[in-house]
Amino acid sequence: MKLSQFKFKLPEEKIALHPTRYRDESRLMVLHRETGEIEHKMFKDILSYFDDKDVFVFNDTKVFPARLYGNKEKTGARIEVFLLRELNAEQRLWDVLVDPARKIRIGNKLYFGEDDSMVGEVIDNTTSRGRTLRFLYDGPHDEFKKTLYALGETPLPHSIINRPAEPADAERFQSIFARNEGAVTAPTASLHFSRELLKRLEIKGINFAYVTLHAGLGNFREIDVEDLTKHKMDSEQMTVDDEAVRIVNNAKDMKRNVCAVGTTVMRAIESTVSTDGHLKTFEGWTNKFIFPPYEFTVANSMVSNFHMPYSTLLMIVAAFGGYDQVMNAYHVALKEGYRFGTYGDAMFVVK
Repeated sequence: MKLSQFKFKLPEEKIALHPTRYRDESRLMVLHRETGEIEHKMFKDILSYFDDKDVFVFNDTKVFPARLYGNKEKTGARIEVFLLRELNAEQRLWDVLVDPARKIRIGNKLYFGEDDSMVGEVIDNTTSRGRTLRFLYDGPHDEFKKTLYALGETPLPHSIINRPAEPADAERFQSIFARNEGAVTAPTASLHFSRELLKRLEIKGINFAYVTLHAGLGNFREIDVEDLTKHKMDSEQMTVDDEAVRIVNNAKDMKRNVCAVGTTVMRAIESTVSTDGHLKTFEGWTNKFIFPPYEFTVANSMVSNFHMPYSTLLMIVAAFGGYDQVMNAYHVALKEGYRFGTYGDAMFVVK
């Protein structure tokens, strides 16, 4: 398939700038893969599509406050520093993006906080925008991380949510089961699940499996090739443990439903599959890129948000739900006033 096949006109006013008041009260479009039928529901109605011993697979990654603003030494120029990942805890080394990149060179110092309580020194250039930053901090590592994160803000994807972060984002840009820190963007499909909804699913006998994939900014990177086979995804760290494998494989063996909650979960579970279609334990990195046509092995339903034109996230959903049916569903979503993006409404693709 070609990049241009994932073009559609998305008016800016259709992009959600804020979440719904309650997590499980966003709208839910249900797309039936086999018939193309579309239903319009509330998200909490998803409960009615599952029964005892079915499984939801969640991504339990936790977003950290990755966006900082500092000032360059001597000039005082304001610099945005986006923390990507910690490279060396002992030496306080971080892989970061800086903006504007042209103003930052090796040896430059950046000062953070009202009293310049944190200082970072650029020690390497890794890409045109990327840098390795060494933070100058003498205290224990836990204290350093606490201080660093206190200076940061919720890393809303500004290409989608075009507004400054607000205090409420610290909670709402995080799933209620987030526990393994490492993501710089939220697995958005998970944001629709409330504690009340999880409890109702649990009472119905539905099981939960948790995998970890630390979602990175590569999810929002523009594809610059028309031939999708030539696109390379950024690598993301992931873990699928024994417990998740046991829960998912038991469900498959019993012919129960397995629902992948979000594109990150779908990429994670499709990255570690045995030849007989069972999930395997895995700890490492994945750069798996899924686009139509693709034969899925583990899940037989999935939850996703409504994504941006040309995005790899839209491509995964189209691969799962069928290109023509998903693109038609997006057309219907625009016509029916569904909200798109990170804080938008949800789509549930089912057999």
